[in-house]
Amino acid sequence: MSEPEEEGSQPAASPPDPGGPEQGGSEPQLPGETHSGAVTVLVPRWLQLALVPMALLASWVLVRAAGKVVMMFIVAALIALILNPAVGLLHRAGVRRGLAVLSVYVGFFVAVAAVGYLLAHPIATQAQKFAHNVPHIIQTANRELSELQHSLNDAGFHVQIETQGKTALQTLGGKLVKSSSKIAEFGGEVLTKAAGALFDLVVVFVVSVYMLVYGDRIGRLVRAIVPGGRQAQASGDRNDDFPTLVQRAVSRYVGGQLLFSLLMGTTTGVGLYIFGVLGIFPDGRKFALAFGTFYAFMELVPYLGPFLGAAPAVVVALFTKPITALWVTLLFVVLQQLEGHVVAPQIFGRTLRVNPLVVLFALLMGLEIRGVVGALIALPVVAVLRETVLYLRKHLALEAWDRAPGPLL
Repeated sequence: MSEPEEEGSQPAASPPDPGGPEQGGSEPQLPGETHSGAVTVLVPRWLQLALVPMALLASWVLVRAAGKVVMMFIVAALIALILNPAVGLLHRAGVRRGLAVLSVYVGFFVAVAAVGYLLAHPIATQAQKFAHNVPHIIQTANRELSELQHSLNDAGFHVQIETQGKTALQTLGGKLVKSSSKIAEFGGEVLTKAAGALFDLVVVFVVSVYMLVYGDRIGRLVRAIVPGGRQAQASGDRNDDFPTLVQRAVSRYVGGQLLFSLLMGTTTGVGLYIFGVLGIFPDGRKFALAFGTFYAFMELVPYLGPFLGAAPAVVVALFTKPITALWVTLLFVVLQQLEGHVVAPQIFGRTLRVNPLVVLFALLMGLEIRGVVGALIALPVVAVLRETVLYLRKHLALEAWDRAPGPLL
């Protein structure tokens, strides 16, 4: 995870080649080196035949035996990769690495708390207004039902919907107002799950702290393992340094995801506010901040996020008037179409750099294996795997299988 030194590491001078181009001969290609100078390792056929099945079997056994632990370490590694640039910046400025890690984490939590504090008051105010407006919303809905019932009666359709509709609205309104008593019934179970999740979260952050503190050692270890790692560090070539490439991939994805969520949440809030100003959805003007913030947060959840993010605004609009709910639903459909066909390809096309089918497969696999958490980390893991494959393709050469049979050793 650490970055190679930019100064003080110059490539070693190569001795003159007596048989090189200067003497009229062709430049020889040394074992493990290409004409471009990139270090490569030739993997013989017998090693390919042995290592690939063993690696797949070992991965399967490890996931089956300790899938949760593996997932926690993956999440911790992603967090460390995200925060490592800030730690490295402080460290290069003269701050000790341990103190730099502490400063970054304190700054991170302070920033989260500050954002939460700034949003808590307006969101809480709007939530209270919504709770106070529930009786008025139900009364308005009952009036709309009465008008619809009269219209049906005048048209000769004797269908009784007013009584059933009022009963349903009254029941639903009572549940909304008195929801706190319902929540208390399963509070114990929620607290138990929250305690387990909090413990896992603490473990993840502790592991990520250790990864950041020992980031230099981890970086040196990785460079010693991967082919061409030490040569890239000695030459100072950051574009061919495997830890740096992985960190850049994760940082690009996270930056793209945050920009995407911020853009979609802002667009949603502005759209609902405009609906409120125009009188299409009056409550959109009051609850625009809450709805936009919730939609932006839900955009972090793949697949289900856009639908869950639109649900509160649609439900409130449904209480106001059915035709209003239709307009609000249409707004979210348009936003999701723009999201899927314009915004997402432009942002993630520059950050993730993988085929959309691979993205779809990764999200489905992550969701199937580890639920929402698996879907959340699926795309950054794909970004890391992409950089790994590209790096190994550059530095590994597999012996061809179309040659005549020969001895294994």
